[in-house]
Amino acid sequence: MTPTETMANPRADRVRDVAKLATRAARNRRRRFLAEGPQAVREALRLDAERRAEGRDAVVAEVYASEACLDRYPEIAGPAAATGQLRLATDDVLAAMADTVNPQGVVAVCTMLDVALEDVLARRPRLLAVMCRVQDPGNAGTILRAADSAGADAVVLTAGSVDIYNPKAVRSTAGSLFHVPVVLGVEPEDLAAAARAAGLGILAADGDGPVDLDRLQDESAARRMGTAAAAGEYRLEAPTAWLFGNEAQGLSEGEKALADHRVAVPLYGAAESLNVGTAATVCLYASARSQRR
Repeated sequence: MTPTETMANPRADRVRDVAKLATRAARNRRRRFLAEGPQAVREALRLDAERRAEGRDAVVAEVYASEACLDRYPEIAGPAAATGQLRLATDDVLAAMADTVNPQGVVAVCTMLDVALEDVLARRPRLLAVMCRVQDPGNAGTILRAADSAGADAVVLTAGSVDIYNPKAVRSTAGSLFHVPVVLGVEPEDLAAAARAAGLGILAADGDGPVDLDRLQDESAARRMGTAAAAGEYRLEAPTAWLFGNEAQGLSEGEKALADHRVAVPLYGAAESLNVGTAATVCLYASARSQRR
């Protein structure tokens, strides 16, 4: 049942308490974060329902929404009201809670979702996206979304990377944060050692790398067609962890040294380089295509 009382005071203690989750300190202390907008909240509720059905901990603690939003998105109203998570709120209250000026009529308070690296590797993953000191929330969200779209098994953010629970990062994932396991704060050396022990090869996305991504894809296609003359430099169809570097500096020499190969995405035009989110999308899809054919 949808609650009848509407929260109307943007200065209320509860509103301020939710708004504090825009800060990293409050998120870490409470192990909760904000999901804003219909797409993110819809996916959060979907995962919440799955976990509750399995007897696992809930994902969504509270949902605050305007009546107009609930009328437009009944798929949010029904699940949120059924579990007692839903609270009606005015637009002024939602604006005070959210990181954005216009949260599109709905905000959810969610429990943090990150998992341990050993839990991911125990599932024998075939494709991992690893962000090495990626610090822009938009880029981090784009890479996570690309990993989700490519069917990656998990996303890893090394120490020094942006907080994936930053409201801007959460928004830029467009709900994919609720689809893909995320590992946080791993040292690159530990990640490389554990991934290699689990049977994954490691590729570094490097614009100056000596290995051409097109060539790896051609060799993979040739093996699939039974026309490959040799094994090639690296089998893209093999389980792989891709390393993607910092926006300004790229991968450090130490991070590059952890990889089996440094792979360049070829540039056919006059652009100097690719944005890390775009490069990650190209690389992850190259592996996904080879693995699924």
